[in-house]
Amino acid sequence: MDFVEEISLLREKLEQYNREYYELDAPSVSDFEYDALSRRLRQLEAQHPEAASPDSPTNRVGGAALEKFAPVRHLVPLESLNDVFSLDELSDFLTRTNAAVESAEYVAEPKIDGLSVAVEYRGGALFQGATRGDGVTGEDVTENLRTIESLPKTIPNAPERLIARGEVYMSREVFEELNAEREIRGEKLLANPRNAAAGSLRQLDPAVAAERRLSIIFFNLQYSSGGGFSTHLETLDKLEALGFPVVPHRLCGSFADCREFIEHLGETREELPYGIDGAVIKLNSLPDRAALGSTAKAPRWAAAFKYPPEQKESVVLDVVVGVGRTGVLTPKAVVQPVRLAGTSVTNATLHNQDNIDRLDLRIGDTVIIQKAGEIIPEILSVVLEKRPEGTVPFRLPDACPECGSPAERDPDGSALRCTSPECPAQRLRNIAHFASRGAMDVEGLGISVAQALINAGLLTSPAGLYYLEAQSVAAVERMGKKSAENLLSAIEGSKSAGLARLLTAFGIRQVGQKAAKVLARRYSNLDKLLAAPEEELKLIPDVGPITAKNLTDWFKNPQSQHQIELLRAAGVSFESTESVLDTRFAGKTFVLTGALEGFTRDEAAAIIEGFGGKASGSVSKKTSYVLAGEAAGSKLTKARELGVPVIDENEFKEMIK
Repeated sequence: MDFVEEISLLREKLEQYNREYYELDAPSVSDFEYDALSRRLRQLEAQHPEAASPDSPTNRVGGAALEKFAPVRHLVPLESLNDVFSLDELSDFLTRTNAAVESAEYVAEPKIDGLSVAVEYRGGALFQGATRGDGVTGEDVTENLRTIESLPKTIPNAPERLIARGEVYMSREVFEELNAEREIRGEKLLANPRNAAAGSLRQLDPAVAAERRLSIIFFNLQYSSGGGFSTHLETLDKLEALGFPVVPHRLCGSFADCREFIEHLGETREELPYGIDGAVIKLNSLPDRAALGSTAKAPRWAAAFKYPPEQKESVVLDVVVGVGRTGVLTPKAVVQPVRLAGTSVTNATLHNQDNIDRLDLRIGDTVIIQKAGEIIPEILSVVLEKRPEGTVPFRLPDACPECGSPAERDPDGSALRCTSPECPAQRLRNIAHFASRGAMDVEGLGISVAQALINAGLLTSPAGLYYLEAQSVAAVERMGKKSAENLLSAIEGSKSAGLARLLTAFGIRQVGQKAAKVLARRYSNLDKLLAAPEEELKLIPDVGPITAKNLTDWFKNPQSQHQIELLRAAGVSFESTESVLDTRFAGKTFVLTGALEGFTRDEAAAIIEGFGGKASGSVSKKTSYVLAGEAAGSKLTKARELGVPVIDENEFKEMIK
């Protein structure tokens, strides 16, 4: 590949990654990988100035403002920073700056991994807040910023106009709490705190942003009417005096001072409440900054030191298997302690059996472990030449290590899962799901209340809800007599929720609200569904063979049977409240082709499905009927070739009378 092709490819990749990071908040590569590509592109552009382009990603900051937010043009551009990846490169930066500035001093700060914003105050009141965007134009996220408790809404004794630049972040603690709640509810987990913060700040509904409990910390005074500052330290002191949370910082007079700060920050970064992706070294003097100026993308008076991902050898002492709140068996390697990214690592994630097989991991192996930035320690590879004799490949158990129930692989993924409704590891998730709005809809029984009841020893399974006693519930911390009465009343009311909600509440794999309603229309009560053979279930539209097997396997489980009998004894209704439809087309598949006069294709398909049939898009030997309208095409031809019955619109109307 020549340099022209490589430059073109690098620009294309970086454009894609910029959009993922800045606009979609869903990066597909690590910061380290992105930085390596960006660095290579800058190197090639420097070597071949004839290939330079003002549109290159190396000349732009961030991404475009999203159209769903009003654009805000920044009074002072929100510039990016030039990165350095070693102490030698940092020394070169300081040497160049010292040559241009007499008696230079620097301020060192952590580079917080969040979303950069500019917040403007007028007359001491919060006026507007905007994301960085492309550095010149950002997005108006004022209302979402108002939900951040640590952001001052008014500032006393403030200048008439003030603009401060900060970083919105999600703390490690909040990130872990939100993911724990999302796991219990069966929702997709947030990828990392940075993406979570960026996505939360870009919510159209401020109430959603408020639920995410974001924080903000400030690192620059962009503008202040009246001015009067000569150093960066003075501006940070001013922001702090006005009530802004300010980034920790240190004045450095030499390269040794900067190196000491960077090394100490690297060793202690796990103790910070927020994630960082480096350290920033800034010239302290504001007049000297102005004299040095900026390139098209970044100031010449600052640099961001990026911590490289560390990789070290260790030995696998054991593999332990836990069970997540959704029943997934989660293997992790117990390794000889090794220090990575400032912490002592004793465990590393193994993800699943597929990953273990890919690594060919065995207990006793010497492995390479990596922890890049805030990433959970993971095993990259096995050092095969150091493998001891007699080792055997590791396999996850066939039974749940918590409750002993069979563990089964998801048909649509690599996870091995315990499906027991009484598994202790899944207790909180199962109870919270059972009581959720889409299931039995027990008002007042959220995750925190369910956890409190479990902690008090009052609840061990979903069916146990119907055996709670008012006096015991009232004694639970932060409940009281009235709250207990309301909760038990809601639980009692849920007994008549009906078969569809009950099936949803069971949490059977692939049996959501839609499939549950289909089953409740087909079977008038739970006992009739229990008696239905798998072969019959798999013919039902919106059920199919995989869901049918999930249903029958769940019903066969002794723990499931125990839950059903507890619910029966408690008086929970097993009867369907859904309208039982005419199932004249049950087991029949229709293919529609051509234009119909009395129906649209969607209307005809809905009628077919309403009578228990299935509307398909392609003709095969298993097709029951082809409904042909005007100008029918290749589907009609294929039907005739296969001998599939063909009906016209009038015949269809007769069939649905």
